[in-house]
Amino acid sequence: MKLSDYVATFLKDNGVTTVFGYQGGAVTHFVDSIYKIEGIKFISNHHEQASAFAAEGYARVSGNIGVCTATSGPGATNLITGIGSAYFDSIPCLYITGQVNTYEYKRNKEIRQEGFQETDIVSIVKPITKYAIMITEAERIKYFLEKAFYIAKSGRPGPVLIDLPMNVQRAEINPDDLVGFYDCEEYKRKIQIEVNIEDVQSLIELIKKSKRPVILAGGGIRLAKAEEKLEKLIELTGIPVVSTLMGIDSVNNEHKCYVGYMGAYGTRYSNLAVANCDLLIVLGSRLTTRQTSSITDSFAREAKIVHVDIDRNELNIKIKEDLSIECDLDLFIDNLNQSLKDCHYKFDFSSWICKINNYKKMYPSFQSHKNINEIDPNDFMNKISEMLHPNSIVCLDIGQNQIWASQSLKLKKNQRLLNAGGMGAMGFGLPSAIGAFYARSNSKIVAITGDGGIQMNIQELQTIAREKIPIKIIIMNNNALGMIRHFQEMYFQSNYYGTIDGYSAPNFAKISEAYGIKSFKVSDESQMNQLKEKLNDDESYVIEVELKSITYVTPKLGMGRPIEDQEPLLDRKELEENMIIDMYKS
Repeated sequence: MKLSDYVATFLKDNGVTTVFGYQGGAVTHFVDSIYKIEGIKFISNHHEQASAFAAEGYARVSGNIGVCTATSGPGATNLITGIGSAYFDSIPCLYITGQVNTYEYKRNKEIRQEGFQETDIVSIVKPITKYAIMITEAERIKYFLEKAFYIAKSGRPGPVLIDLPMNVQRAEINPDDLVGFYDCEEYKRKIQIEVNIEDVQSLIELIKKSKRPVILAGGGIRLAKAEEKLEKLIELTGIPVVSTLMGIDSVNNEHKCYVGYMGAYGTRYSNLAVANCDLLIVLGSRLTTRQTSSITDSFAREAKIVHVDIDRNELNIKIKEDLSIECDLDLFIDNLNQSLKDCHYKFDFSSWICKINNYKKMYPSFQSHKNINEIDPNDFMNKISEMLHPNSIVCLDIGQNQIWASQSLKLKKNQRLLNAGGMGAMGFGLPSAIGAFYARSNSKIVAITGDGGIQMNIQELQTIAREKIPIKIIIMNNNALGMIRHFQEMYFQSNYYGTIDGYSAPNFAKISEAYGIKSFKVSDESQMNQLKEKLNDDESYVIEVELKSITYVTPKLGMGRPIEDQEPLLDRKELEENMIIDMYKS
Protein backbone atom coordinates (compact mmCIF):
# COMPACT_ATOMS: atom_id res chain seq x y z
CA MET A 1 0.00 0.00 0.00
CA LYS A 2 1.27 3.46 -0.88
CA LEU A 3 2.02 5.45 2.28
CA SER A 4 -0.01 8.51 1.23
CA ASP A 5 -3.00 6.20 0.67
CA TYR A 6 -2.51 4.89 4.20
CA VAL A 7 -2.53 8.45 5.60
CA ALA A 8 -5.78 9.29 3.79
CA THR A 9 -7.40 6.08 5.06
CA PHE A 10 -6.20 6.81 8.60
CA LEU A 11 -7.85 10.23 8.52
CA LYS A 12 -11.13 8.78 7.27
CA ASP A 13 -11.06 6.03 9.91
CA ASN A 14 -10.62 8.71 12.58
CA GLY A 15 -13.73 10.63 11.57
CA VAL A 16 -12.17 13.32 9.39
CA THR A 17 -14.56 14.15 6.54
CA THR A 18 -12.77 17.14 5.01
CA VAL A 19 -9.17 18.15 4.37
CA PHE A 20 -8.43 21.77 3.46
CA GLY A 21 -5.38 22.79 1.52
CA TYR A 22 -3.63 24.06 -1.58
CA GLN A 23 -2.01 21.85 -4.17
CA GLY A 24 1.76 21.90 -4.66
CA GLY A 25 4.61 19.83 -6.01
CA ALA A 26 5.71 18.33 -2.70
CA VAL A 27 2.21 17.30 -1.61
CA THR A 28 0.75 15.90 -4.84
CA HIS A 29 0.96 12.27 -3.67
CA PHE A 30 -1.09 13.02 -0.55
CA VAL A 31 -3.70 15.14 -2.36
CA ASP A 32 -4.04 12.45 -5.02
CA SER A 33 -4.67 9.88 -2.27
CA ILE A 34 -7.41 12.03 -0.71
CA TYR A 35 -9.23 12.33 -4.04
CA LYS A 36 -9.15 8.56 -4.56
CA ILE A 37 -10.76 7.61 -1.25
CA GLU A 38 -14.51 7.77 -0.70
CA GLY A 39 -15.93 9.52 2.34
CA ILE A 40 -13.36 12.29 2.60
CA LYS A 41 -13.36 15.53 0.63
CA PHE A 42 -10.51 17.82 -0.35
CA ILE A 43 -11.39 21.52 -0.36
CA SER A 44 -8.90 23.54 -2.34
CA ASN A 45 -8.63 27.06 -0.95
CA HIS A 46 -6.81 29.89 -2.68
CA HIS A 47 -4.25 30.59 0.03
CA GLU A 48 -2.71 28.29 2.59
CA GLN A 49 -3.49 30.70 5.45
CA ALA A 50 -7.17 30.37 4.56
CA SER A 51 -6.80 26.57 4.60
CA ALA A 52 -5.38 26.73 8.13
CA PHE A 53 -8.25 28.94 9.34
CA ALA A 54 -10.78 26.67 7.63
CA ALA A 55 -9.32 23.65 9.43
CA GLU A 56 -9.65 25.53 12.71
CA GLY A 57 -13.29 26.41 11.98
CA TYR A 58 -13.96 22.76 11.12
CA ALA A 59 -12.35 21.54 14.35
CA ARG A 60 -14.21 24.01 16.55
CA VAL A 61 -17.63 23.10 15.16
CA SER A 62 -17.16 19.36 14.61
CA GLY A 63 -15.41 18.66 17.91
CA ASN A 64 -12.96 16.51 15.93
CA ILE A 65 -9.48 17.35 14.69
CA GLY A 66 -9.19 19.77 11.76
CA VAL A 67 -6.81 18.76 8.96
CA CYS A 68 -4.98 20.98 6.51
CA THR A 69 -2.23 20.33 3.98
CA ALA A 70 0.28 22.48 2.08
CA THR A 71 3.36 22.00 -0.02
CA SER A 72 6.94 22.60 1.11
CA GLY A 73 8.57 26.01 1.49
CA PRO A 74 6.17 28.92 0.90
CA GLY A 75 3.14 26.64 1.21
CA ALA A 76 4.21 25.51 4.65
CA THR A 77 5.25 28.97 5.86
CA ASN A 78 1.92 30.42 4.72
CA LEU A 79 0.27 28.17 7.33
CA ILE A 80 2.09 29.78 10.26
CA THR A 81 -0.52 32.43 11.22
CA GLY A 82 -3.26 29.79 11.23
CA ILE A 83 -1.11 27.39 13.24
CA GLY A 84 -0.50 30.14 15.79
CA SER A 85 -4.23 30.84 15.97
CA ALA A 86 -4.99 27.18 16.74
CA TYR A 87 -2.18 27.03 19.30
CA PHE A 88 -3.18 30.11 21.29
CA ASP A 89 -6.88 29.19 21.23
CA SER A 90 -6.20 25.49 22.00
CA ILE A 91 -7.80 24.03 18.86
CA PRO A 92 -6.82 20.47 17.78
CA CYS A 93 -5.55 20.64 14.19
CA LEU A 94 -3.20 18.46 12.14
CA TYR A 95 -1.08 20.15 9.47
CA ILE A 96 0.46 17.82 6.92
CA THR A 97 3.17 19.51 4.90
CA GLY A 98 5.04 18.20 1.90
CA GLN A 99 8.82 18.19 1.96
CA VAL A 100 11.59 17.56 -0.54
CA ASN A 101 12.92 14.01 -0.87
CA THR A 102 15.05 13.00 2.10
CA TYR A 103 18.07 12.55 -0.19
CA GLU A 104 17.70 16.20 -1.29
CA TYR A 105 17.32 17.59 2.22
CA LYS A 106 20.30 19.64 3.43
CA ARG A 107 23.05 17.46 4.83
CA ASN A 108 24.32 19.86 7.50
CA LYS A 109 23.07 22.91 9.33
CA GLU A 110 25.56 25.23 7.66
CA ILE A 111 23.81 24.84 4.29
CA ARG A 112 20.85 27.20 3.88
CA GLN A 113 19.03 25.08 1.32
CA GLU A 114 19.71 22.14 -0.94
CA GLY A 115 16.37 21.06 -2.46
CA PHE A 116 14.00 23.44 -4.29
CA GLN A 117 11.51 24.97 -1.82
CA GLU A 118 13.18 23.05 1.00
CA THR A 119 12.38 24.70 4.35
CA ASP A 120 12.80 23.36 7.87
CA ILE A 121 9.15 23.94 8.80
CA VAL A 122 9.40 21.66 11.86
CA SER A 123 11.94 23.93 13.57
CA ILE A 124 9.97 27.03 12.59
CA VAL A 125 6.65 25.89 14.08
CA LYS A 126 7.84 24.04 17.19
CA PRO A 127 7.13 27.04 19.48
CA ILE A 128 3.50 27.18 18.27
CA THR A 129 2.64 23.47 18.10
CA LYS A 130 2.23 20.75 20.72
CA TYR A 131 4.19 18.37 18.49
CA ALA A 132 5.99 18.68 15.14
CA ILE A 133 8.08 16.08 13.33
CA MET A 134 9.46 15.21 9.91
CA ILE A 135 8.96 11.53 9.13
CA THR A 136 11.96 9.92 7.46
CA GLU A 137 11.12 6.23 8.06
CA ALA A 138 8.01 5.06 6.21
CA GLU A 139 7.46 2.08 8.53
CA ARG A 140 6.84 4.47 11.47
CA ILE A 141 3.92 6.31 9.87
CA LYS A 142 1.23 4.65 12.01
CA TYR A 143 3.11 5.47 15.21
CA PHE A 144 3.54 9.16 14.34
CA LEU A 145 -0.03 9.63 13.07
CA GLU A 146 -1.52 8.08 16.21
CA LYS A 147 0.82 10.06 18.43
CA ALA A 148 -0.02 13.32 16.64
CA PHE A 149 -3.77 12.70 16.96
CA TYR A 150 -3.42 11.81 20.62
CA ILE A 151 -1.33 14.86 21.50
CA ALA A 152 -3.56 17.25 19.52
CA LYS A 153 -6.71 16.14 21.33
CA SER A 154 -5.49 15.22 24.83
CA GLY A 155 -5.09 17.52 27.83
CA ARG A 156 -5.18 21.11 26.65
CA PRO A 157 -5.77 20.65 22.90
CA GLY A 158 -3.68 22.26 20.20
CA PRO A 159 -2.10 21.92 16.76
CA VAL A 160 0.43 19.33 15.56
CA LEU A 161 2.42 19.14 12.33
CA ILE A 162 3.74 16.20 10.33
CA ASP A 163 6.24 16.94 7.57
CA LEU A 164 6.21 14.27 4.83
CA PRO A 165 9.08 14.11 2.32
CA MET A 166 8.00 13.13 -1.19
CA ASN A 167 9.86 9.82 -1.23
CA VAL A 168 8.21 8.89 2.08
CA GLN A 169 4.76 9.75 0.67
CA ARG A 170 5.24 7.42 -2.28
CA ALA A 171 6.89 4.60 -0.30
CA GLU A 172 5.22 1.16 -0.26
CA ILE A 173 4.27 -0.16 3.18
CA ASN A 174 2.46 -3.18 4.62
CA PRO A 175 -0.19 -1.88 7.07
CA ASP A 176 -0.17 -5.20 8.95
CA ASP A 177 3.50 -4.73 9.85
CA LEU A 178 3.11 -1.23 11.30
CA VAL A 179 3.50 -0.59 15.03
CA GLY A 180 1.24 2.09 16.50
CA PHE A 181 1.64 4.62 19.30
CA TYR A 182 -1.18 3.03 21.31
CA ASP A 183 0.80 -0.22 21.42
CA CYS A 184 3.81 1.44 23.07
CA GLU A 185 4.73 1.94 26.72
CA GLU A 186 4.96 5.68 26.03
CA TYR A 187 1.16 5.81 25.68
CA LYS A 188 0.43 3.38 28.48
CA ARG A 189 2.35 5.58 30.96
CA LYS A 190 0.03 8.55 30.34
CA ILE A 191 -1.56 9.72 33.59
CA GLN A 192 -5.20 10.78 33.69
CA ILE A 193 -6.04 13.79 35.86
CA GLU A 194 -8.69 12.83 38.40
CA VAL A 195 -11.01 15.02 40.44
CA ASN A 196 -9.88 15.76 43.98
CA ILE A 197 -13.07 15.50 46.04
CA GLU A 198 -11.57 17.84 48.66
CA ASP A 199 -11.38 20.59 46.00
CA VAL A 200 -15.05 20.01 45.15
CA GLN A 201 -16.09 20.23 48.81
CA SER A 202 -13.97 23.34 49.36
CA LEU A 203 -15.67 25.08 46.46
CA ILE A 204 -19.14 24.09 47.71
CA GLU A 205 -18.34 25.59 51.11
CA LEU A 206 -17.23 28.83 49.43
CA ILE A 207 -20.47 28.97 47.45
CA LYS A 208 -22.51 28.44 50.63
CA LYS A 209 -20.75 31.38 52.31
CA SER A 210 -21.03 33.66 49.28
CA LYS A 211 -23.62 36.40 48.82
CA ARG A 212 -22.43 37.65 45.43
CA PRO A 213 -20.84 34.78 43.43
CA VAL A 214 -20.05 34.92 39.71
CA ILE A 215 -18.98 32.16 37.32
CA LEU A 216 -16.51 33.25 34.63
CA ALA A 217 -16.91 30.90 31.65
CA GLY A 218 -13.91 30.75 29.31
CA GLY A 219 -13.12 29.00 26.05
CA GLY A 220 -12.15 25.88 27.99
CA ILE A 221 -15.83 25.04 28.52
CA ARG A 222 -16.32 24.35 24.79
CA LEU A 223 -12.97 22.59 24.49
CA ALA A 224 -13.96 20.22 27.30
CA LYS A 225 -17.46 19.75 25.77
CA ALA A 226 -18.84 20.79 29.16
CA GLU A 227 -21.60 23.21 28.03
CA GLU A 228 -24.48 21.01 29.22
CA LYS A 229 -22.83 20.39 32.56
CA LEU A 230 -22.20 24.12 33.01
CA GLU A 231 -25.90 24.78 32.37
CA LYS A 232 -26.76 22.15 34.97
CA LEU A 233 -24.43 23.86 37.46
CA ILE A 234 -26.20 27.17 36.84
CA GLU A 235 -29.59 25.51 37.36
CA LEU A 236 -28.46 23.89 40.62
CA THR A 237 -26.98 27.06 42.12
CA GLY A 238 -28.52 30.07 40.36
CA ILE A 239 -25.08 31.69 40.14
CA PRO A 240 -24.86 34.45 37.50
CA VAL A 241 -22.42 33.80 34.64
CA VAL A 242 -20.18 36.12 32.66
CA SER A 243 -18.05 34.96 29.75
CA THR A 244 -14.75 35.77 28.13
CA LEU A 245 -14.55 36.49 24.39
CA MET A 246 -13.88 32.79 23.74
CA GLY A 247 -16.61 31.63 26.11
CA ILE A 248 -19.59 33.59 24.79
CA ASP A 249 -21.24 30.62 23.08
CA SER A 250 -20.60 28.21 25.95
CA VAL A 251 -23.73 29.53 27.68
CA ASN A 252 -27.26 30.05 26.39
CA ASN A 253 -27.35 33.87 26.21
CA GLU A 254 -31.10 33.78 26.85
CA HIS A 255 -30.65 32.02 30.21
CA LYS A 256 -31.85 34.16 33.12
CA CYS A 257 -28.47 33.76 34.85
CA TYR A 258 -26.35 34.81 31.85
CA VAL A 259 -24.93 38.30 32.31
CA GLY A 260 -22.72 38.92 29.27
CA TYR A 261 -19.24 39.28 27.85
CA MET A 262 -16.71 40.81 30.28
CA GLY A 263 -13.24 42.30 29.90
CA ALA A 264 -11.50 45.28 28.34
CA TYR A 265 -14.13 45.55 25.59
CA GLY A 266 -16.85 43.74 27.51
CA THR A 267 -20.15 45.19 28.62
CA ARG A 268 -20.08 47.62 31.51
CA TYR A 269 -22.67 45.63 33.45
CA SER A 270 -20.65 42.38 33.19
CA ASN A 271 -17.54 44.13 34.47
CA LEU A 272 -19.47 45.69 37.37
CA ALA A 273 -20.72 42.21 38.30
CA VAL A 274 -17.17 40.81 38.38
CA ALA A 275 -15.78 43.83 40.24
CA ASN A 276 -18.38 43.57 42.99
CA CYS A 277 -18.54 39.80 43.43
CA ASP A 278 -17.33 38.11 46.61
CA LEU A 279 -16.62 34.76 44.90
CA LEU A 280 -15.32 34.33 41.35
CA ILE A 281 -15.31 30.81 39.91
CA VAL A 282 -13.09 30.83 36.82
CA LEU A 283 -13.73 27.89 34.50
CA GLY A 284 -11.32 27.46 31.58
CA SER A 285 -9.97 30.99 31.15
CA ARG A 286 -6.35 32.12 30.99
CA LEU A 287 -7.18 35.35 32.85
CA THR A 288 -5.26 37.58 30.47
CA THR A 289 -4.99 41.32 31.05
CA ARG A 290 -7.92 41.70 28.65
CA GLN A 291 -9.98 40.17 31.46
CA THR A 292 -8.15 41.44 34.54
CA SER A 293 -6.83 44.83 33.28
CA SER A 294 -3.12 45.62 33.51
CA ILE A 295 -3.45 46.40 37.23
CA THR A 296 -4.12 42.85 38.32
CA ASP A 297 -4.45 43.67 42.02
CA SER A 298 -7.66 45.57 41.18
CA PHE A 299 -9.36 42.52 39.67
CA ALA A 300 -12.21 41.04 41.74
CA ARG A 301 -10.22 42.47 44.63
CA GLU A 302 -12.59 41.53 47.45
CA ALA A 303 -13.52 38.12 46.05
CA LYS A 304 -12.33 34.63 46.77
CA ILE A 305 -10.99 33.41 43.44
CA VAL A 306 -11.28 29.75 42.41
CA HIS A 307 -9.60 28.80 39.13
CA VAL A 308 -10.18 25.46 37.35
CA ASP A 309 -8.12 24.65 34.26
CA ILE A 310 -6.62 21.57 32.66
CA ASP A 311 -3.32 23.41 32.11
CA ARG A 312 -1.43 23.82 35.38
CA ASN A 313 0.74 26.49 33.75
CA GLU A 314 -2.25 28.86 33.67
CA LEU A 315 -3.03 28.54 37.38
CA ASN A 316 -2.10 31.10 40.04
CA ILE A 317 0.35 33.04 37.90
CA LYS A 318 -1.44 36.30 37.03
CA ILE A 319 -3.60 36.97 40.06
CA LYS A 320 -3.63 35.58 43.58
CA GLU A 321 -6.00 32.60 43.67
CA ASP A 322 -7.58 31.13 46.78
CA LEU A 323 -8.13 27.73 45.19
CA SER A 324 -6.31 26.52 42.06
CA ILE A 325 -7.56 23.26 40.57
CA GLU A 326 -5.86 21.37 37.74
CA CYS A 327 -8.55 19.21 36.16
CA ASP A 328 -10.56 18.46 33.05
CA LEU A 329 -13.56 20.81 33.22
CA ASP A 330 -16.11 18.26 32.08
CA LEU A 331 -15.00 15.86 34.78
CA PHE A 332 -14.79 18.53 37.48
CA ILE A 333 -18.17 20.16 36.81
CA ASP A 334 -19.81 16.73 36.63
CA ASN A 335 -18.45 15.85 40.09
CA LEU A 336 -19.37 19.28 41.42
CA ASN A 337 -22.96 18.90 40.17
CA GLN A 338 -23.30 15.46 41.75
CA SER A 339 -22.00 16.72 45.09
CA LEU A 340 -24.36 19.71 44.96
CA LYS A 341 -27.33 17.40 44.34
CA ASP A 342 -26.25 15.16 47.21
CA CYS A 343 -25.96 18.01 49.71
CA HIS A 344 -29.55 19.25 49.06
CA TYR A 345 -28.54 22.85 49.85
CA LYS A 346 -30.88 25.62 48.67
CA PHE A 347 -29.06 28.62 47.24
CA ASP A 348 -30.68 32.03 46.91
CA PHE A 349 -28.81 34.70 44.99
CA SER A 350 -31.94 36.52 43.79
CA SER A 351 -31.03 39.89 45.34
CA TRP A 352 -27.58 39.73 43.71
CA ILE A 353 -29.10 38.90 40.31
CA CYS A 354 -31.55 41.77 40.80
CA LYS A 355 -28.60 44.12 41.33
CA ILE A 356 -26.91 42.84 38.16
CA ASN A 357 -30.15 43.27 36.20
CA ASN A 358 -30.24 46.89 37.35
CA TYR A 359 -26.72 47.30 35.94
CA LYS A 360 -28.02 45.91 32.65
CA LYS A 361 -30.88 48.41 32.54
CA MET A 362 -28.58 51.33 33.30
CA TYR A 363 -25.83 50.41 30.81
CA PRO A 364 -27.24 48.37 27.90
CA SER A 365 -24.83 47.22 25.19
CA PHE A 366 -27.08 48.75 22.53
CA GLN A 367 -29.83 51.33 22.24
CA SER A 368 -32.52 51.52 19.61
CA HIS A 369 -31.12 53.97 17.10
CA LYS A 370 -33.29 57.01 16.44
CA ASN A 371 -31.70 58.09 13.16
CA ILE A 372 -33.20 55.75 10.57
CA ASN A 373 -30.85 57.11 7.90
CA GLU A 374 -27.76 55.48 9.38
CA ILE A 375 -26.77 52.20 11.01
CA ASP A 376 -25.70 51.95 14.63
CA PRO A 377 -23.36 48.89 14.81
CA ASN A 378 -24.41 47.59 18.22
CA ASP A 379 -28.10 48.05 17.49
CA PHE A 380 -27.53 46.31 14.15
CA MET A 381 -25.96 43.31 15.89
CA ASN A 382 -28.87 43.04 18.30
CA LYS A 383 -31.32 43.08 15.39
CA ILE A 384 -29.24 40.40 13.63
CA SER A 385 -29.74 38.20 16.73
CA GLU A 386 -33.49 38.27 16.22
CA MET A 387 -33.12 37.35 12.53
CA LEU A 388 -30.68 34.46 12.84
CA HIS A 389 -31.93 30.94 12.30
CA PRO A 390 -31.86 28.90 15.56
CA ASN A 391 -29.26 26.62 13.96
CA SER A 392 -26.79 29.36 13.04
CA ILE A 393 -23.00 29.54 13.28
CA VAL A 394 -21.54 33.05 13.32
CA CYS A 395 -17.83 33.46 12.49
CA LEU A 396 -16.24 36.77 13.44
CA ASP A 397 -13.23 38.52 12.00
CA ILE A 398 -10.94 40.78 14.02
CA GLY A 399 -11.62 44.47 14.55
CA GLN A 400 -14.51 46.63 15.64
CA ASN A 401 -16.94 44.20 13.96
CA GLN A 402 -15.83 41.48 16.37
CA ILE A 403 -16.48 43.56 19.47
CA TRP A 404 -19.83 44.96 18.32
CA ALA A 405 -21.00 41.40 17.68
CA SER A 406 -19.54 40.01 20.92
CA GLN A 407 -21.17 42.78 22.95
CA SER A 408 -24.62 42.80 21.35
CA LEU A 409 -25.39 39.49 19.64
CA LYS A 410 -27.68 37.44 21.84
CA LEU A 411 -27.07 33.77 21.07
CA LYS A 412 -29.70 31.11 21.54
CA LYS A 413 -28.82 27.74 23.04
CA ASN A 414 -27.75 25.86 19.89
CA GLN A 415 -26.13 28.76 18.08
CA ARG A 416 -22.35 29.02 17.81
CA LEU A 417 -19.99 31.99 17.76
CA LEU A 418 -16.42 31.49 16.52
CA ASN A 419 -14.05 34.15 17.84
CA ALA A 420 -10.31 34.26 17.26
CA GLY A 421 -8.81 35.15 20.61
CA GLY A 422 -5.08 34.79 21.26
CA MET A 423 -3.58 35.35 17.79
CA GLY A 424 -6.40 37.71 16.78
CA ALA A 425 -5.59 37.54 13.07
CA MET A 426 -7.52 39.64 10.58
CA GLY A 427 -8.74 37.40 7.78
CA PHE A 428 -10.01 34.68 10.13
CA GLY A 429 -13.74 35.19 9.62
CA LEU A 430 -14.35 34.11 6.02
CA PRO A 431 -12.20 30.93 5.85
CA SER A 432 -13.29 29.77 9.33
CA ALA A 433 -16.88 30.03 8.06
CA ILE A 434 -15.96 27.69 5.19
CA GLY A 435 -14.56 25.20 7.70
CA ALA A 436 -17.67 25.53 9.88
CA PHE A 437 -19.89 24.72 6.89
CA TYR A 438 -18.07 21.45 6.17
CA ALA A 439 -18.32 20.49 9.84
CA ARG A 440 -22.06 21.17 10.02
CA SER A 441 -23.52 21.77 6.56
CA ASN A 442 -27.11 21.79 7.79
CA SER A 443 -26.46 25.03 9.72
CA LYS A 444 -26.88 28.60 8.53
CA ILE A 445 -23.35 30.03 8.32
CA VAL A 446 -22.76 33.77 8.77
CA ALA A 447 -19.36 35.48 8.56
CA ILE A 448 -19.14 38.97 10.04
CA THR A 449 -16.10 40.93 9.02
CA GLY A 450 -14.86 44.46 8.37
CA ASP A 451 -13.68 46.13 5.17
CA GLY A 452 -10.12 45.52 6.36
CA GLY A 453 -10.50 41.91 7.47
CA ILE A 454 -12.35 40.75 4.33
CA GLN A 455 -9.46 41.92 2.16
CA MET A 456 -7.01 39.66 4.00
CA ASN A 457 -8.58 36.51 2.53
CA ILE A 458 -11.00 37.89 -0.04
CA GLN A 459 -9.79 35.28 -2.56
CA GLU A 460 -11.89 32.71 -0.68
CA LEU A 461 -14.97 34.15 -2.34
CA GLN A 462 -13.87 31.98 -5.24
CA THR A 463 -13.93 28.88 -3.01
CA ILE A 464 -17.46 29.80 -1.93
CA ALA A 465 -18.57 30.39 -5.53
CA ARG A 466 -16.94 27.22 -6.88
CA GLU A 467 -18.24 24.94 -4.13
CA LYS A 468 -21.62 26.73 -3.93
CA ILE A 469 -21.33 27.22 -0.16
CA PRO A 470 -24.32 29.20 1.16
CA ILE A 471 -22.45 31.58 3.47
CA LYS A 472 -23.76 35.04 4.31
CA ILE A 473 -20.82 37.45 4.46
CA ILE A 474 -21.64 40.65 6.35
CA ILE A 475 -19.04 43.39 5.78
CA MET A 476 -19.21 46.23 8.33
CA ASN A 477 -17.76 48.90 6.07
CA ASN A 478 -16.52 52.15 7.60
CA ASN A 479 -13.76 52.57 4.98
CA ALA A 480 -11.19 52.56 7.77
CA LEU A 481 -9.29 50.29 10.12
CA GLY A 482 -11.55 51.41 12.93
CA MET A 483 -9.91 49.80 15.97
CA ILE A 484 -6.47 51.29 15.27
CA ARG A 485 -7.98 54.58 14.06
CA HIS A 486 -9.57 55.00 17.49
CA PHE A 487 -6.21 54.21 19.09
CA GLN A 488 -4.58 56.90 16.93
CA GLU A 489 -7.28 59.37 17.96
CA MET A 490 -6.55 58.70 21.62
CA TYR A 491 -2.75 58.57 21.61
CA PHE A 492 -1.39 59.92 18.29
CA GLN A 493 -3.13 63.28 17.81
CA SER A 494 -5.57 61.76 15.28
CA ASN A 495 -2.79 61.04 12.79
CA TYR A 496 -4.65 58.36 10.86
CA TYR A 497 -1.67 56.90 9.03
CA GLY A 498 -2.53 53.57 7.44
CA THR A 499 -6.07 53.53 8.84
CA ILE A 500 -7.70 56.32 6.77
CA ASP A 501 -4.71 58.11 5.23
CA GLY A 502 -3.11 55.53 2.93
CA TYR A 503 -5.95 53.06 3.36
CA SER A 504 -8.92 52.33 1.08
CA ALA A 505 -11.61 49.75 0.44
CA PRO A 506 -12.82 48.56 -2.98
CA ASN A 507 -16.32 48.39 -4.42
CA PHE A 508 -17.47 45.17 -2.77
CA ALA A 509 -20.58 44.86 -4.94
CA LYS A 510 -18.45 44.76 -8.09
CA ILE A 511 -16.03 42.29 -6.53
CA SER A 512 -18.93 40.03 -5.53
CA GLU A 513 -20.28 40.22 -9.07
CA ALA A 514 -16.87 39.23 -10.46
CA TYR A 515 -16.91 36.13 -8.26
CA GLY A 516 -20.50 35.36 -9.22
CA ILE A 517 -21.90 35.98 -5.73
CA LYS A 518 -24.99 38.10 -5.12
CA SER A 519 -24.58 41.27 -3.09
CA PHE A 520 -26.81 43.54 -1.07
CA LYS A 521 -26.10 46.88 0.63
CA VAL A 522 -27.64 48.01 3.91
CA SER A 523 -27.31 51.74 4.42
CA ASP A 524 -30.33 52.53 6.61
CA GLU A 525 -32.94 50.93 8.86
CA SER A 526 -35.52 50.58 6.06
CA GLN A 527 -33.56 47.70 4.50
CA MET A 528 -33.48 45.47 7.58
CA ASN A 529 -36.56 43.43 6.58
CA GLN A 530 -34.91 42.50 3.28
CA LEU A 531 -31.82 41.49 5.22
CA LYS A 532 -33.76 38.94 7.27
CA GLU A 533 -34.87 37.11 4.11
CA LYS A 534 -31.32 36.93 2.79
CA LEU A 535 -29.89 35.65 6.07
CA ASN A 536 -32.20 32.65 6.02
CA ASP A 537 -32.29 31.51 2.41
CA ASP A 538 -29.95 28.95 0.82
CA GLU A 539 -27.78 31.26 -1.30
CA SER A 540 -24.44 32.96 -0.81
CA TYR A 541 -24.53 36.70 -0.24
CA VAL A 542 -22.08 39.51 0.32
CA ILE A 543 -23.99 41.95 2.53
CA GLU A 544 -22.27 45.32 2.84
CA VAL A 545 -23.33 47.42 5.83
CA GLU A 546 -22.53 51.06 5.19
CA LEU A 547 -21.20 52.88 8.29
CA LYS A 548 -19.77 56.28 9.06
CA SER A 549 -15.98 56.41 8.70
CA ILE A 550 -15.54 57.46 12.34
CA THR A 551 -16.89 54.59 14.44
CA TYR A 552 -16.19 53.55 18.01
CA VAL A 553 -16.20 50.51 20.22
CA THR A 554 -17.54 51.45 23.63
CA PRO A 555 -17.16 50.85 26.46
CA LYS A 556 -13.40 50.44 26.27
CA LEU A 557 -10.89 50.01 29.06
CA GLY A 558 -8.05 52.55 29.15
CA MET A 559 -4.60 51.83 30.53
CA GLY A 560 -4.13 51.88 34.28
CA ARG A 561 -7.80 51.47 35.24
CA PRO A 562 -9.73 48.57 36.82
CA ILE A 563 -12.22 46.75 34.59
CA GLU A 564 -15.24 48.49 36.11
CA ASP A 565 -13.90 51.90 35.07
CA GLN A 566 -14.23 51.83 31.28
CA GLU A 567 -14.30 54.75 28.86
CA PRO A 568 -16.31 56.87 28.38
CA LEU A 569 -15.75 57.31 32.10
CA LEU A 570 -18.74 57.50 34.38
CA ASP A 571 -19.07 60.44 36.75
CA ARG A 572 -17.09 59.48 39.86
CA LYS A 573 -20.16 59.73 42.08
CA GLU A 574 -22.19 57.53 39.70
CA LEU A 575 -19.45 54.88 39.63
CA GLU A 576 -19.17 54.94 43.41
CA GLU A 577 -22.93 54.43 43.73
CA ASN A 578 -22.61 51.34 41.53
CA MET A 579 -19.88 49.87 43.70
CA ILE A 580 -20.78 47.52 46.55
CA ILE A 581 -17.12 47.33 47.50
CA ASP A 582 -14.79 50.32 47.89
CA MET A 583 -13.56 52.22 44.85
CA TYR A 584 -10.11 51.18 43.67
CA LYS A 585 -7.29 53.41 44.87
CA SER A 586 -4.03 53.06 42.95
